Amino acid sequence: MTSRIGLVGLGTMGAALALNIAEKGFPIAVHNRTTSVIGEFLSAAGPLAGRITGCETPAALVAALGKPRAIIIMVSAGAPVDAVIAELAPLLDRGDLLIDAGNAEFHDTIRREKALSGQGLKFFGMGVSGGEEGARHGPSIMVGGPADTYERVREIVEAIAARYQGEPCAAHLGPDGAGHFVKTVHNGIEYGDMEMIAEIWGILRDGAGMSPADAGALFARWDRGPLQSYLIEITAKVLKATDPETGRPMVEIIQDRAEQKGTGRWTLIEALRLGQSATTIEAAVAARSFSSMKDVRVKGAELFLPPIRSEVPPEGDLEAALLAAKIIAYGQGLSLLRAASDDYGWSLDLARIAEIWRAGCIIRSGLLDDIAKAVRAGLPEGQLIFAPAFVKRLREGVPALRRTVAAAALGGHAAPALAAALGYFEQLTHARGTADLIQGQRDFFGAHGFQRTDREGKGFHGPWAMAAG
Repeated sequence: MTSRIGLVGLGTMGAALALNIAEKGFPIAVHNRTTSVIGEFLSAAGPLAGRITGCETPAALVAALGKPRAIIIMVSAGAPVDAVIAELAPLLDRGDLLIDAGNAEFHDTIRREKALSGQGLKFFGMGVSGGEEGARHGPSIMVGGPADTYERVREIVEAIAARYQGEPCAAHLGPDGAGHFVKTVHNGIEYGDMEMIAEIWGILRDGAGMSPADAGALFARWDRGPLQSYLIEITAKVLKATDPETGRPMVEIIQDRAEQKGTGRWTLIEALRLGQSATTIEAAVAARSFSSMKDVRVKGAELFLPPIRSEVPPEGDLEAALLAAKIIAYGQGLSLLRAASDDYGWSLDLARIAEIWRAGCIIRSGLLDDIAKAVRAGLPEGQLIFAPAFVKRLREGVPALRRTVAAAALGGHAAPALAAALGYFEQLTHARGTADLIQGQRDFFGAHGFQRTDREGKGFHGPWAMAAG
């Protein structure tokens, strides 16, 4: 049987994606470096095994594919991807296509496309979001690379993608690294969203003394309202779960150390390079780093007062605060996408990106349809928070966010991402900030000059020298 597409890497995501492709009716050839995994995978595939060809060598994989060939690479980012490419490239013909569907750093994707193009091969990066469940039954898919090459596999990509009101949550977003960059920003927003949810849980637990089960019930109620999202849904389930070994709430058994794989950090690096603010993501990445410092945190708790049981805002305030912060975080992500699009010449369709995030991906939520519509209508000053559809929500929600952040500070509860979202909003909504003093300071110590409010031009200086004399 000649296979329509190939896949290398039968880890959790690769195996799920291969089964998804086979289930949609496309014959697929698979290979894994540890060959014993291939047999185990085929045994577990059940009736779908009839559409799957196991290949013990890269050469066998290439031989099993119809021409022009297309092979998905689903291995860990970095050197493992380069190693797979180095094995496959000499076996391929001009025009054959390699697709990196892992969480690649988008600069690597740009580099790999240039290198393979010089060898006559096609390459693109494909961001896949949704975890194992999404990969198996329908992820959100973000593709970057040559548009004409994408057309060769578009039927497969759209068939395996999640659906929102019948429309596939998959799209070709731009050339070279565009797809992987959009996936990176998606993951950055995911970091922020998860951290802000966790901060609300911390306030409920340490401030109000709420049990995990009661907090889970609260999040479940919120999931039926404006906060409806995949992350709120699973938060409720996690908080209500019980450890079968001890009978205690599962969340109390889990060590408070959060891991990270780099995509949040990559988002921050690019935001800094582009001069964009991604403060909620920065706070979330830092919080994960702090979480790994368990011994330091234990010592800190011994030296200083621990969080205190304190008066916390009512549940309605906490819900409104989380919604406001979530909107602000999405706004930061869209601003970063726009800046990168301009810098790299990608012409990203931000509305389409929001649309393909409506189902399948980790940050899918009820907000995304409204965000897509707001972007299509045009964002005033390029800011999501200035869109008419969100101004009313933020006018109602930001006061609650202020009260929540204030209560967290007074109670000694860490809420860095919620505070960062609030700080971002305050800075964007103050007509006169405090950079006048900063410019005065810079001119005082470095004669850098400044602009005046009463006339045009640059390079004005203050009377510091005369005052110093």
